[in-house]
Amino acid sequence: MSVPLLAIVAWSGTGKTTLLQQVIPLLKARGIRSGLIKHTHHQMDIDTPGKDSYLLRKAGADQVIVASTQRWALMCETPDQTLNLAELVARMDSFALDLVLVEGFKDEPVPKIALWRRGVKGEFADLLDEYVVALASDENLTVDRPLLDINQPVKVADFIEKWLRKGQ
Repeated sequence: MSVPLLAIVAWSGTGKTTLLQQVIPLLKARGIRSGLIKHTHHQMDIDTPGKDSYLLRKAGADQVIVASTQRWALMCETPDQTLNLAELVARMDSFALDLVLVEGFKDEPVPKIALWRRGVKGEFADLLDEYVVALASDENLTVDRPLLDINQPVKVADFIEKWLRKGQ
């Protein structure tokens, strides 16, 4: 059995990361072990220039694992490759997780909670597709799926816990 995925999707500036920062500890307190995959449109580098791992990766290593007794990280060079969510999920330890939360990847065919806030560019209807299982907003909108209060992370965590228990 593979680990369930649940994406949190929204227009930039809506508060995906902020909500996840609040929801993840609530899920953890309930015994739900979650992983996270975050999509970014920005150039990013988690390695530190000048450190040995950085120098060796820049020397041409296509994959580098940095490990300590507290954590480890795998960095993979992916020039000119399209991000593939299934491949990213496959790299996670599904035996250690109950759920993989995905921030972004709004066009992927996976279950999603869409977020929409008054005043943020874009319409909420443009976020809704057949994979959206709920909408979290600061407005009282009329939608054909559960409507959650984006400012109530406990309610969002409640929904996720029930969604997981139902078997999605």
